[in-house]
Amino acid sequence: MLIEKAEKLLNELFGYPSFRKGQQEVIEKVLAGKRVLGIMPTGGGKSLCYQIPSMLLDGVTVVISPLISLMKDQVDEVREAGVQATYINSSLSNNEVQQRLKHLQDGKYTLLYLAPERLENTFFRYQMRDVPVSLIAIDEAHCISQWGHDFRPSYLHIPDFLRFIGEKVGVLALTATATPQVADDIRAALTIKGEDQVKTGFKRTNLCFSVVKGQHKDTYLIDYLKKHKGQSGIVYATTRKEVERLYEQMRHENLRVEKYHGGMETEEKEAGQERFVHDDSDIMIATNAFGMGINKSNVRFVLHAQMPRNIEAYYQEAGRAGRDGAKSECILLFSPGDVQTHQFLIEQSQLEHIRKEKEYNKLRQMINYCHTEDCLQRYILTYFGENSTEPCGMCLSCTDDRQETDVTIEAQKVLSCVKRMRERYGKTLVAQVLTGSSSEKLRKLGLHTLSTFGVMKEKSQKEVYQFIDFLLAHEYLYLPDGAYPVLKLTHKSAEVLRGQREVKRKEWMHAKDVTREHPLFEELKSVRRETAKKNQVPPYIIFSDQTLLDMCAFLPQKEEEMMQIKGVGAKKMEAYGEEFLKTLQSYKQSEHEMKKG
Repeated sequence: MLIEKAEKLLNELFGYPSFRKGQQEVIEKVLAGKRVLGIMPTGGGKSLCYQIPSMLLDGVTVVISPLISLMKDQVDEVREAGVQATYINSSLSNNEVQQRLKHLQDGKYTLLYLAPERLENTFFRYQMRDVPVSLIAIDEAHCISQWGHDFRPSYLHIPDFLRFIGEKVGVLALTATATPQVADDIRAALTIKGEDQVKTGFKRTNLCFSVVKGQHKDTYLIDYLKKHKGQSGIVYATTRKEVERLYEQMRHENLRVEKYHGGMETEEKEAGQERFVHDDSDIMIATNAFGMGINKSNVRFVLHAQMPRNIEAYYQEAGRAGRDGAKSECILLFSPGDVQTHQFLIEQSQLEHIRKEKEYNKLRQMINYCHTEDCLQRYILTYFGENSTEPCGMCLSCTDDRQETDVTIEAQKVLSCVKRMRERYGKTLVAQVLTGSSSEKLRKLGLHTLSTFGVMKEKSQKEVYQFIDFLLAHEYLYLPDGAYPVLKLTHKSAEVLRGQREVKRKEWMHAKDVTREHPLFEELKSVRRETAKKNQVPPYIIFSDQTLLDMCAFLPQKEEEMMQIKGVGAKKMEAYGEEFLKTLQSYKQSEHEMKKG
């Protein structure tokens, strides 16, 4: 059976004893010739769902991907596993494209990575008709939906290309970030049946999510990056200017840092990315232009210096951390100014009215994420349509030991004020009324005569504004869609006003120090770095951080024991295993001698 051959390839070439959740179901459907939609989290092993079939199907597997800056790394990685692969995108000359097409037609490759923009070229389409295509895999499939966070017009050419190539060709759409509406769009565009959607869930059990508020961002970043020196991480910033500023600041702190944004020359971006991927630099400071352009599995932390515009973008960028399965951190540094920046960008955009309304709604859900005190991962899963009742037990909200404070009276003051203002005004005016502002606008509107005017005058407008955000995040209030939404009461707020429900809030929390790594882990990382340089490949391609951690835990002493470690297949053992085994044997021997002494 084909699936048994697939399991054998998984073990021998990739070093995994069994498929992850969802992988086998997707591969079985693909090998049966069905059109399939796979929704799996980043790091969930989506690429294996087309890499393994590419070696079992007759013909070429075409992977349509927007990640042009990534294609070379992806091709290098699968070649290491024994797959004959190539790519075609705008970085190649016409002669190079024609040569690769000829090799594809001659059956020299089984896997082709293709940029979606190439499908707009009619001549190229006709040339592809001479390539024996067996499967078309669409990576980042959410880009096909106009309601997705990263819609790409070039993806709209994919359905026409599928019809052009022929009905018998298999189709596999893959994404890590699809709300129920986006998933419906993908299936409709690619004619995928509902029963052929495989959704493994969005949960990333190795990621620890945090939101940091009320701290000086630069101070926090410098402190964090120094504590995590030697670990790989990404710092996302909203603008090119902010990337440049943080880059210069971190260089001044003698941190090994790179930068990446759309205003840089291609050569400069590629050189920085190469140093980061090869562990010659620890930190990449980037805009969302770097959002999907990274195939590095040992990223231990992702920090957002500003809040992204929506949950989809945040989860995809944060998901760059821990793709090897090892524990990693995702920290968002929030300040109210982030909200104003995004509101301005949405208002100034050329989007149609209905799209703007959607963007405002997504922004509000992102803001609520920053203010919720419930489990952060559960909040994200709920956004993507998963009814998760169990807290993750890892995020900031789940692990903090702060005391809860009863803020029911303060909540009643805010809710009562919203009610007396007849639910016709936004956060700013409500906060001004509560703090007793002398604003002329309040007097013109007659709002200074309300009984709730000045009932929270001991607090600043900023504090009240943040408290309103807390009430919004926990659905004591809500904001309808629109550029200038007004505060509305909910059924929960009615219970609070009647004294039937308590409102509790936690105090601020401070960041904690990171624990030191296992000394053997550092030694194995050094061996990996040297092996990678010798073989001219990125270190994560040799072995992932999680594989090295498993070596530390189990201390294999023989080749057959090494082969039991997840991520060490026969091919990798033959190519790289000897030096790692020597290091493990030496460590075990010194440990034994210390015990004897």
